Amino acid sequence: MSSTEKPAAVSVPNVVLQSSFNMPVIGFGTGSEANDNDTIKAAAIEAIKLGYRHFDTASIYDSEQPLGEAFAEALQLGLINSRDELFITSKLWLSDNHPHLVLPALQNSLQNLGLEYLDLYLVHCPMSAKPEIRKFPYNEDELVPFDMKGVWTSMEKCHSLSLTKSIGVSNFSTKKLEHLLSFATIPPAVNQVELNPSWQQKNLREYCKTKNIVITAFSPLGAKGASWGSNDVMDSELLKQIAHAHGKTVAQVSLRWLYEQGVTFAVKSYNKERMKQNLDIFDFSLTNDDYQKINHIKQERKLKNGPAAFDLPDLFDGEN
Repeated sequence: MSSTEKPAAVSVPNVVLQSSFNMPVIGFGTGSEANDNDTIKAAAIEAIKLGYRHFDTASIYDSEQPLGEAFAEALQLGLINSRDELFITSKLWLSDNHPHLVLPALQNSLQNLGLEYLDLYLVHCPMSAKPEIRKFPYNEDELVPFDMKGVWTSMEKCHSLSLTKSIGVSNFSTKKLEHLLSFATIPPAVNQVELNPSWQQKNLREYCKTKNIVITAFSPLGAKGASWGSNDVMDSELLKQIAHAHGKTVAQVSLRWLYEQGVTFAVKSYNKERMKQNLDIFDFSLTNDDYQKINHIKQERKLKNGPAAFDLPDLFDGEN
């Protein structure tokens, strides 16, 4: 390979959002409780070399700036020809989840990323915190009422200003989506939620399908290693059996299952080999027997209270 020749990269399929834009089904996740700028930047550059084009961040992740540096370097190195080849998602945090703070928050994210626009901007959670308190998780006295209609109107303004091509939500239940759709001029293109073989969210998936809302799964492998995550997916004996039968890893089986459900996902790994494996899911299919096994996996939501440090039983409106 010559010094100017680009390395071979995996071609990831797209889904078409109701905003008519293409979104790669696999996103490179950057949500972590221990993010390090140099690590993120190096991993993102490696991800672009491997074929990742969708990058998922959020203001609370503290990964926007190193991602922006990685995108600039990828352009300089010729790994991509233009910023338009990338699909960048970021999210509005609870402390900015107020009508008058949405636009400044998006502008701040764009500045951190060194971009002129986002491809997708999400309301991170249907909750608001006091503007001066930016943290995770929150105590009860740090939260304030969420003005969903006011915030969404501001999100729509960001779209009209061409600062983001699409707008959407995260951690929204069917009940909250129903309320949002009752007044939205621009419906949410995406709902990003916890979803994996141990939390399959069938009702929510079916509802979003009827409303043409694409679901993106966060924690598609169960967030093993996170303070709130679990080993339920990666240590599942049923998934191990399926993986062995296909000559694949448990992670690849889990991601393939999501893909076959029509679910997109943001998967986080900064390990080069696992990053490659997470893209290598398009050369096999799950069987009916595989589906029977996956349907028997015990179901449990892990992020029960979202960004709250206390019991919040109504956050997901009792959905299971």
